[in-house]
Amino acid sequence: MIVGTAGHIDHGKTSLVRALTGIETDRLQEERTRGISIELGYAYVPVESRDAEGPAATLGFVDVPGHERFVHTMVAGATGIDVALLVIAADDGVMPQTREHLAILQLLGVDRGAVALTKIDRVDAARLARVEIEIAALLAATPLQDSPLFACNSTAPDDAGISALRTQLHAWAADDASTRQAELRSELFRMPVDRVFSLAGHGTLVTGAVHGGIAAVGEHLQLMPAATDVRVRSIHAQNQASEHAMAGQRCALNLAAIARDDIRRGDWIADARALLATTRVDVRLRLSALAPPLRDWSPLHIHWGTMHRQAHVVLLEDHDHGDGQLVQLVFDAPVCAMCGDRFIARDSAATHTLGGGVVLDPDPPQRRRRSPARLAWLGALEQLAAGAGVVPLLQQAPAGIPLTALQRYCRRAADRIDLPEDARRIATRDDTVIILAPHWQALREQVITSLRGWHERRPDEPGVDSGRLQRSTLPSLAASLWNALLQDLLADGTVQRVGAWWRLPGHDHAPPERERLLLERVLPQLHAGGFDPPWVRTLAADAGLAEDEVRAVLRRAAARGELFQVVPDLFYSPARIAELAAIVAQLSQASGTVDAAAFRDAIGLGRKRSIQILEFFNRVGYTRRVGDQHRPRGDLQWNAARD
Repeated sequence: MIVGTAGHIDHGKTSLVRALTGIETDRLQEERTRGISIELGYAYVPVESRDAEGPAATLGFVDVPGHERFVHTMVAGATGIDVALLVIAADDGVMPQTREHLAILQLLGVDRGAVALTKIDRVDAARLARVEIEIAALLAATPLQDSPLFACNSTAPDDAGISALRTQLHAWAADDASTRQAELRSELFRMPVDRVFSLAGHGTLVTGAVHGGIAAVGEHLQLMPAATDVRVRSIHAQNQASEHAMAGQRCALNLAAIARDDIRRGDWIADARALLATTRVDVRLRLSALAPPLRDWSPLHIHWGTMHRQAHVVLLEDHDHGDGQLVQLVFDAPVCAMCGDRFIARDSAATHTLGGGVVLDPDPPQRRRRSPARLAWLGALEQLAAGAGVVPLLQQAPAGIPLTALQRYCRRAADRIDLPEDARRIATRDDTVIILAPHWQALREQVITSLRGWHERRPDEPGVDSGRLQRSTLPSLAASLWNALLQDLLADGTVQRVGAWWRLPGHDHAPPERERLLLERVLPQLHAGGFDPPWVRTLAADAGLAEDEVRAVLRRAAARGELFQVVPDLFYSPARIAELAAIVAQLSQASGTVDAAAFRDAIGLGRKRSIQILEFFNRVGYTRRVGDQHRPRGDLQWNAARD
């Protein structure tokens, strides 16, 4: 369990931690000389387990600076703590930083704590009683209003208040294998970095309070937002060597293959599935009553995790309706966050705390961000952050949610997400999409309706290709999900595929008898021609017909998917095109691309014909040109590419 101090400067936070633990948390010479904390200090003491056979727990303390100039450091220390220890000196009473630190704790969602009334040896009983009344008024209507209060003299040996406070903290720590901790440890691992240093013989070390999940020695993680792979060489948890780092602990991670200068405070060490680097984050921002109203592009200083950085505000709502305001924060450099993260907002100079809020969408769009659908989506994310589960979110996702994104929203691995019974897993080439069954059925119905309309408008055509069908039906749907949708319809016989054409069962587009007879004569000739089929003029001469008639018949056959027109007057059979596509796939396996020279040598034709065939594949979407090279798109199977 991690305890974080909070309170005004010179109210005895460091002395209190020293009395509780016997450890001096001021590490810097300047801190000892000036008698104030500047950087975060840490102390750890063992806690006896109530279960004699269970492992001993460790109680960790984070001692934060109280000076107003170091509020950013205080926020970094308060991030990820389990219990707040609000320190108030009896001689001063409640002071400005007392109020600001308490507000910050509230905004960060810290709802468990104790009050230490220090320096009681400097006041009489009457003053002590007045301060206790003042503290009660301060905590009223806050999450800490029922917190126990301990009157302490940190300089007296065996002080009763110190002993009682220590007993309370140790009792909380012994019980900390609670539901909350188990919930946090089921999340994806992530730890904000508050210190980075190097040790001779060990390399680079980072410290921080683990926000979620469990990491093990030897595990590969990512440094974010740089997205640099790192390996955990060793772990110290609560100042003890450990095989694991887990939520609710302060940990030091020894990282392999990365330099100290590549890491800074505010970075994250995280599971590769957890975080996404972004410059835009949608949040619910709540301002204090004294803060001025927000305006578009107002600058704010944002603190979350151990990061503090300036952002500009884009309003998603015109007014605060009493529960804060939806805004988009735009940063000038990448940041990382997850749905449900708490943050603090200060003025642009970082001198006054204005409010705080909760992160909703860590990867929002730049356009249509105020649309009704978008605001409904953010409302569902608020419900998710409040513990309502994924159902409201899936209800607002008519095209489903990619599993990679859902893991980030839910902060946990796929196998730990509680999905509703009517949720379907749709495997696509890019990802697995989670979608509610009614939404999936609605997408299917849209395709069927679109095909029916196409047949009514063009009864003589065999169907419609995948690209045109999507543009007229679901243009915004991801290509991989669109292909999965068509395959689902095809699998149960709802639609049919003939070559490159999609149609409904029963659609009849048979050619006239004369045309059918002509095709029966020329199709074998085209197939027999291999990679060099006869031109239209040759076919017309052999059939004793006019070129225009043969050309028109072949073009209509190509429209039906029975042939492929590579260039005007040159048609290939589907089998030969499939063979040529397979050659392209084979040649590209080594480098990912194929050029005209290699393709020419493989098919045994001239350079001109080889370029014509490659340009045909570019045109139909099987390949794309990159300089003088041709790169197959995604799946190398011809049918998959055409569909």
